[in-house]
This record gives sequence, C-alpha cells and structure tokens, in this order.
Amino acid sequence: MRPVRQSVSATDTLCMSTDASLHEARPPRYPGIPVIVDGSEAIAHVETRISEGACAYPITPSTTMAAVYQVAVAEGRANLWGTTLRFVEPESEHSSASAAEGFALAGGRVTNFTAGQGLILMKEVLYVISGKRLPVVFHVGARALTSQSLNIHAGHDDVMGVADTGWGILFARNAQEAADLTAICRRVAEETETPFLCVQDGFLTTHTMENVLLPEDALLKEFVGDPRRTIRNLFDPAEGLMTGVVQNQDSYMKGRIAQRAFYDRLSEVTYSAMREWGELTGRHYDLVDAYRCDDAETILIAMGTIADTAITVVDHLREQGRRVGCIGVTAFRPFPAAMLGALIRHAKTVAIVERTDEPAAADNPLTREIKAALAGLAADGVTIPRVLSVSAGLGSRDVAAGDLIAVFDRASDVEAIRRQPHVVVGIRHPLAIESHDIDLRPAGAYSLRGHSIGGFGSVTTNKFLATLVGELFDKRVQAYPRYGSEKKGLPTTYYLTIADSPIRQHNELSHVEFVPLHDVSAFEMGDPLAGLADGGTVFIQTPLADPQEIWASIPADARTRILARHIHATALDTAALAAEFAPRPDLVVRMQGVAQVGVFLRVSPFAARAGLDRDALLDAVHQLLPRFFGKRGGGVVDANFAVIERAYDGLIDVTAAVGAEPVAVTAEASR
Repeated sequence: MRPVRQSVSATDTLCMSTDASLHEARPPRYPGIPVIVDGSEAIAHVETRISEGACAYPITPSTTMAAVYQVAVAEGRANLWGTTLRFVEPESEHSSASAAEGFALAGGRVTNFTAGQGLILMKEVLYVISGKRLPVVFHVGARALTSQSLNIHAGHDDVMGVADTGWGILFARNAQEAADLTAICRRVAEETETPFLCVQDGFLTTHTMENVLLPEDALLKEFVGDPRRTIRNLFDPAEGLMTGVVQNQDSYMKGRIAQRAFYDRLSEVTYSAMREWGELTGRHYDLVDAYRCDDAETILIAMGTIADTAITVVDHLREQGRRVGCIGVTAFRPFPAAMLGALIRHAKTVAIVERTDEPAAADNPLTREIKAALAGLAADGVTIPRVLSVSAGLGSRDVAAGDLIAVFDRASDVEAIRRQPHVVVGIRHPLAIESHDIDLRPAGAYSLRGHSIGGFGSVTTNKFLATLVGELFDKRVQAYPRYGSEKKGLPTTYYLTIADSPIRQHNELSHVEFVPLHDVSAFEMGDPLAGLADGGTVFIQTPLADPQEIWASIPADARTRILARHIHATALDTAALAAEFAPRPDLVVRMQGVAQVGVFLRVSPFAARAGLDRDALLDAVHQLLPRFFGKRGGGVVDANFAVIERAYDGLIDVTAAVGAEPVAVTAEASR
C-alpha cells in the first residue's frame, strides 16, 4: 500500500509528507493568481476556461456559479482552446442533466451547477451518465433537503442521496480547494471515463469570500488538456455504436458488472492527478487529508468546512497536551477505505461528524463507510477504535470550534460512546452535547459582525470591504453572510474576519471588535453588543447629527454597557451621504453601504499598522476603486470615493460627547 500523506490544508500550500518535501527547495511552476473570491467564483473561473458549455437549471446556493458562467457566455468568451462557450437552461434540473448527457455523448466537455432538491431530481439521469461512461463534472453547493421544512443552506444529505449513482465525489473544505478540485475532477473524469461531482458547502463556501490562488491558464491547459484529445465522441458516424440500449436477462448483469473495470483504477488515477497537481502548484491533495494523527488517541473525521475548522481545534487541544488529530475526507467516491483504516486503526476512539441525519439507518453515511473499513480489520484480529457518530450543521446550523471541542471531549470517553454512540451538537435535544465558548481565531485577528436588513446592500458591501482591505493591507480575509430564504426586508447578519494567517473557522462570529448597525432599532431586535470586545466599536446609521441626541436614542441598558466596557459608539447618516453623491437613483442603497467602508477604515487599526496617514490611506483606496466600479464609468468611481472620504472624515464620535474615550484614539481589544 502506498504511503498515507499527513498534510495540512492546501490553503497553506504546505504538506508535511515526504514526497511533498522534495519540492520545497524550488518554487512551483504555477504558484497561482492571488485573488479574493467566493467558492462559486472560484469554480466558475476554472470552468469558463476548460469547459465548452454548461447545461444547468440554477438553484440556490449554486446560482452564482451559473450566473458567472452566463456572463462569460454573454460576453462571447471562448475557452482556452478557442471554443466559444455555450449555456443551455432547460425547464428543470432533470432536463439540465439530460441536456448535459447529450452534450457529452457528442464529445463535448460540459458542466452543470446544482444543489439540494435539484440534485435529487436529476438522480435518474445520473445513473445513465455514469453507465454510459460520460466524463462530465457537475458542481454542487451542498444543501439540506426539504424535509419537515424548506431550507436553502448547507447540508450533505443531497450528495448522500446520489452517492450510489456511480459518480466520483470530491469534497472541498474552502474556496481554494473548490478551484483546485474542479481541475482535478475534470482530469480524472476524462482519464477514467467516470463522471464527477465537485462539492462545496452551500453558502459556507459558495458565498464566502476568501483568499484564493486561482489556477493559471497555462496550468489548466497543460493539466486538463484539449477536450478533442481526451473525450470520445460517441455520436461520431465514423465509429457507429448504440448507447442506451435495452438489455434483458442474458446481458444486463454482464454489462453492469463489467463497469467495475472503470472503478478498479479510479483511486489510483485520482491520487496520481492530485500528486501531479501538487507538483505543479505546491498545493497538495490526497483522497484523505490526515492532520497530526500519528500518535493521536482520538481522531475527528469530517468532510467540507467542518474538516477545515477541525484543524484549528486540533492545534488548540495539542497545546493542552491532548493527543488528538483530524482527517478531512476529500474523496467520498472512490471511498478510501484501506487508507482510512490504516490511519485510524491505532486510535482509541474516532468521532465522525456529518451534515446529515439518517435515523432509520444503522448509522449516518460516512460513519457506515468507516465502520465497514474497520470491520475488515477487526476480522483480521486488529483491535479497532470505538466510533462516535455526530450529526452537526444541518441546514447551516452553526458549527463553531467550541462544538468540535465538545465532540473531542465526548469521544475521549469510551464508556460514554458505548452508552450513547450517536450525539448531536448545536441544538437543544436529549442527544445533544454541550458546546464550549472559545475564541480560536488567528492571533491578532480583527472581526466585524454587521446587523442589517435584507435589500440594503450590506452583504455586497461586506464582500467589497473584504476585497479592498485584503488587497490594500495584504491580509487574509473571510467574509460570510447569514440570511434566510426570505432575504429582502428581514434581518441579515454578515461577518468579516481579517488576519495575517489562514482563517479556517467557518462559523458565525461570537467574538468581534466592530459591530455596524443599520439603525438604532437593532438594539430592540437582539443584542448587538454580545461578543463585542471591551474597547471595541459600535457604529449606528442614523439621521441624527447631534451626538447627545444619538446617545439618547440608544436604549439605557445598552448605554450602561457601552460605558462600562469602554466601547466606542460612533454614528453617521450614511443614507444622506449616498443620496447626495449617487449619480443615479438606483445606486443610492448600494452607495449607502459603500459609506461603511470609510467608517471601517477610520475605526479599524490597519492603516496605523501599515503606517498610512489619512491622505495616504485614502489615496490608496482611490487607486483601487476603478477595479471595482470602473465598468460603470469614471463618474461612478468618483462618487463612490466621495462617499468613502466623507464618511471617513465625518464620522461622529458619540462617546466623546458623553465623556468616554474618543474614537480617534481607537483601542484594539486585547486578544
């Protein structure tokens, strides 16, 4: 058996395996193009370069993937081999899969973007696509299935619902992996004539802005190859054959079992493609990614974003002297049973955390697979670890570092697992275990949690702010929105973390330094000061101009807490600013959000850390704005800058009016 790689996330472009260390002496040929994008944009960057067309019926949260692809089609763009891109949108997800089938039968390189019920609706066609050995790649923004209610957010039950269709399935933990695995899926699909699902968590990756090294065009051209050389045209009249025929008792089973020949080499080809990708880029992958498992007594196993968060938790617990490790399963199909068995056989206990729940089954899907792998070892006389099954994060229920610490705590108790082999986290329930409140953000991280109303453009502003600050100050960023399917008119929360090192936690922020509010009424709708660091800053959008009146508009209990905790209260009429400078009425709401950029630059510590005074900072911002607004004309660029500048200069220091520390002497909370 080949060696199992013990590596950290590809986001770090680091790998602790022996084969990776051979390449550390020289830089990779293709280090990547540094950008700040979400998972949807990351995969669309790759697909618009390597595919020839998309057949899709967009469904949340995969819609952005299709939208970016459609823009490329509308602009008349061609792929890397000069083929003009095409987009087919039929009347349903089932029909979109059928259209993709026809596209692939004719020798075309095609993709699809789907999620949730849409993926389940096309299941009938998925069997046909794999049976005909069509090397398509579909992208899934993994979404909870509509059950007792509708939910548009993250869950893995949609993917588990099609896991038996004969497709390869690779899970990304973050936007970086989504981009890289897109190319790897395509390479393996065409080399093995096996279709692949490239999966990322809905919203938690599809809509989360992160630092990504996008694959270069030359890399994609070399690694994936010309589709005319890698895909068979089954409709070529020169090589006539029949597909989709009827087979009766004498032949169907022979054809079905014969397909095992394609799967016998699937693991090795996948590993080989991942290895080559690592050699070309320095970003290393394997079927599983084991972290600090060599001497681990307790190992946590997960897929998607939870597996990313687990790395931070393992480091924290290791600092306390606990022998723990974690494994991210990248390949759910082909399932790396032997590899996982070898990694976990020496552990005392294993906790398997899944974004699904199948109460009628013996266990949840990933747990079943791992127990099957362990059963073979047990039959050979090997002492195997006790397994704890955990349901978490269904419908994007928050999974924070403290939840995973609770999982490690429970998993370290063998007797507790024997009594209750399945637990849940994140909700109140007889099976639930209690979480920990802990802040494991990177050292020196600065975070905001904004409270707004759907339709105010706050989520878009947060993306813009993440990109601007990340590029301006050369920082790692992570921006994530939280809203329901209703969207407009209802509460929206958005999060942004800025740090010097990778941000692996994919959860709602309970520890922040800055809280912007759309209106003082936010105090009546919840507790916006919860989790705000002592010495942090709260910003209130208000039509009032007098600091005393603004202070009086804040509820009395909130004023008391603001003073006691030395919180800086600031305010500004951003709506009036936007109305004053917006060149068109349709830009007023969006530019109201842009004003928050000026507020953030004023209260955050990054300009001071970078040694930029007011003029140097605003000049740097002005130089970057054409990249974001240039397509709308110079007038729009200048108007947005005017709003940012006025917000920066006009920010009202409310706490100064009541004798508190002025905002100009912004204190960064002690971390």
